[in-house]
Amino acid sequence: MSGVGKNHRRGAESRRSGQRACACVRMDWERRLRARLAARRAPKKSEQELKDEEMELFTKYYMEWKGGKKSDNTSYANIPRFYYRLPAEDEVLLQKLREESRAVFLQRKSRELLDNEELQNLWFLLDKHQTSPMIGEEAMINYENFLKVGEKAGPKCKQFFTAKIFAKLLHNDPYGRISIMQFFNYVMRKVWLHQTRIGLSLYDVAGQGYLRESDLENYILELIPTLPQLDGLEKSFYSFYVCTAVRKFFFFLDPLRTGKIKIQDILACSFLDDLLEDYKTYLDFVLALENRKEPAALQYIFKLLDIENKGHLNVFSLNYFFRAIQEQMKIHGQEPVSFQDVKDEIFDMVKPKDPYKISLQDLINSSQGDTVTSILIDLNGFWTYENREVLVASDSDSAADGDDT
Repeated sequence: MSGVGKNHRRGAESRRSGQRACACVRMDWERRLRARLAARRAPKKSEQELKDEEMELFTKYYMEWKGGKKSDNTSYANIPRFYYRLPAEDEVLLQKLREESRAVFLQRKSRELLDNEELQNLWFLLDKHQTSPMIGEEAMINYENFLKVGEKAGPKCKQFFTAKIFAKLLHNDPYGRISIMQFFNYVMRKVWLHQTRIGLSLYDVAGQGYLRESDLENYILELIPTLPQLDGLEKSFYSFYVCTAVRKFFFFLDPLRTGKIKIQDILACSFLDDLLEDYKTYLDFVLALENRKEPAALQYIFKLLDIENKGHLNVFSLNYFFRAIQEQMKIHGQEPVSFQDVKDEIFDMVKPKDPYKISLQDLINSSQGDTVTSILIDLNGFWTYENREVLVASDSDSAADGDDT
């Protein structure tokens, strides 16, 4: 067969193949069109049918995930258990086991902290690697020597010798150094916080990160003998000290009065630092109230009354404190006394040099300082003053009765 005949036959076959392909495409297109038109004419599914279909699909996919896909994913087997229920009250053995486990854990954490000998060694290394020149009397250290000390100080100190901590303590030194004393105080503060957290956690009976009032009382009571600042404090004062300190914690850290405060909140506030000054202020206040006739006591109370810090008491400051007395009288069912009358009586008793204000010296010179302060800050003191004539008459009658007998 000639080449022309072959080409003609191939062309005819190609045309027939193209025609068949076009026919198939046309038939597929017609079938899809009919299906779409039929779907439009089909009735819509009801809401319940749609919900059933949705539930069927959900069940299908969930069972596939639970039965097939879950077994294919090995990472699920590596997820550790992260929730352990607390033992019930009647599960005594589990409770004891939990307490012992917590005690062992806290002891291990305590051993991880720097002790006094290790802190002294750290200070020696820092002082040995200081970088001159000094700023006044303050020794400095650069980053290179800082890292050298970190290598020699031991594994417990490793957490403190990081670029982040160095940058945090870096200020405006022209040589890019930090203060050795500031760094050492930073380490001491961190160690103290961890020690205190462990100490407080030992009194956390529930083991859930908070202390009840009795827990905190026990902690502070056992803390007192270890505080050198309170060395020599009479044991009879321990209860006052503990009560005052605990009430301050709960007054500020438990505003909703739940009866418990978080250990984290105790550490975050400054009350532990102020624990000693708590008590000193309390003693000063008690001593001042019990010795109101003494000039030193009047000076202490006068500073409290001088709320504007002007060095004298005026009508505003007197009224500010007497309002509380009036409120207490209402609570106890007594008829409130006019402040204007009380103010006039106070000025008549003191007889200040300036008729509009009372100085501390005016109060001392009048010999009426104890009476004036009682009127302003003590309901019982005010009641005694207000009923002085009745009380005097009563005492006179009692004395007369005694003479008759």
